[in-house]
Amino acid sequence: MAIIASIGLIVAIFDLTYLSSRDFYFRNLPVVIQQYDRYKGIEIHRETERYLNAVEQLKLTVKQTGLASAQTKSWLQELDILSVSMIQNNPFQVAGKTGNLEKIKNEVRDRVQNQSAKGAFQTFWSQEYLTKVGWDRELKFYEQKVKPLIVTNYYRRLDESGNYIDLFWQIDIIFIGIFAVELLGRTYYIRRHHRNLSWQQAIIRRWYDLILLFPFFQFLRIIPVLIRWHQAKLVNLDVVQSELNRLLVGQIINELTDAVVIQVLQQTQGAVKQGQITRIISSYLKTPHIDLNNVNEIEVLFELILEIIVYRVIPKVQPDLEAIFRHLFNKALLESPAYRNLKMLPGIGELPAQAIDRVVKEISGSIYTALTKILEDPDSGKLSRRLAENLTQSIGDEMQRGQTVIKIESLLYDLLEEVKATYNSKEI
Repeated sequence: MAIIASIGLIVAIFDLTYLSSRDFYFRNLPVVIQQYDRYKGIEIHRETERYLNAVEQLKLTVKQTGLASAQTKSWLQELDILSVSMIQNNPFQVAGKTGNLEKIKNEVRDRVQNQSAKGAFQTFWSQEYLTKVGWDRELKFYEQKVKPLIVTNYYRRLDESGNYIDLFWQIDIIFIGIFAVELLGRTYYIRRHHRNLSWQQAIIRRWYDLILLFPFFQFLRIIPVLIRWHQAKLVNLDVVQSELNRLLVGQIINELTDAVVIQVLQQTQGAVKQGQITRIISSYLKTPHIDLNNVNEIEVLFELILEIIVYRVIPKVQPDLEAIFRHLFNKALLESPAYRNLKMLPGIGELPAQAIDRVVKEISGSIYTALTKILEDPDSGKLSRRLAENLTQSIGDEMQRGQTVIKIESLLYDLLEEVKATYNSKEI
């Protein structure tokens, strides 16, 4: 059955690619188009066939009566008329070979050095031109450059619904019938050994075989064919199967994670809106809680945040802090009448600014040195812990104030809404 499925797939691919590969079959395997053209409703195009026959009659006439005879002139005039008709009617359009017509016109234009397609053919099929450049030479050009582009043209018949005739179903129905019978047999076998399964459940176990019954999207038949090869141990698809399972599971986990994140954010928003978060924080700050590890997490967090601020944040923002101090000092001096009078004296105007720079640097340096000593001094740990306790107590007191609680809840709710919107936009 794996071999039969493979043959069915090859036949389906052959049908899907037949029209695009027909020129190859025409040149190399003419027996194929002789047998298969009828399934696609392909016939000889009368107009291009008439053109080819006229050239053959011209060749025969020239051979019998010569190039200068009246019979030869008559056939040349006929070919001139057929050339104009071919240019105007474009008999290549039905076969999707309009490009062939353009190539033919370009070849003849270049050959006779005439940019008009109709004029080029009129010149090419004339006794004067053929006598001048040589009949045999131009006939060879036609046989090599023009005829191969004309001979591959064809006409496709339409059915009563206006669609191109396609009788591939007459071949495909054989394979569909075989796999339909096999699927029924396998389903019956599965039900006999698993009586708790319904017919639908038994068929689902062979879901990939259903693809073989579709008269459309034949390229999908590669799926059941590969599965059958694997089952018949013709190929090993364990690696592919495990990779597909990994991708599928990963996709499911991602979707579940997204759903859980959104659900948590929504529930947190609800809790904030109902005041549960602030009540929990206030209760935690006011009520003695169980200590599991002999560590006051709030104090440790406070010390950690203080270390980050002193050792990492302040050195980076120290120029900004000095600029703020400098601005405050300058503003205070500008508001002082004594400074305004002093600034007017010669040579004194720049001294206060220089003094301010020194004062600002000394103040900022002193503050930073003091903070680092607090962290490095073991005795200052007690002060830090007391500060943390007082800070915690103060936060607990402030959490009891109505307006403060309402403002915090509103800000938290809006923050969570922005987080949700940002998360959704990233997923999209």
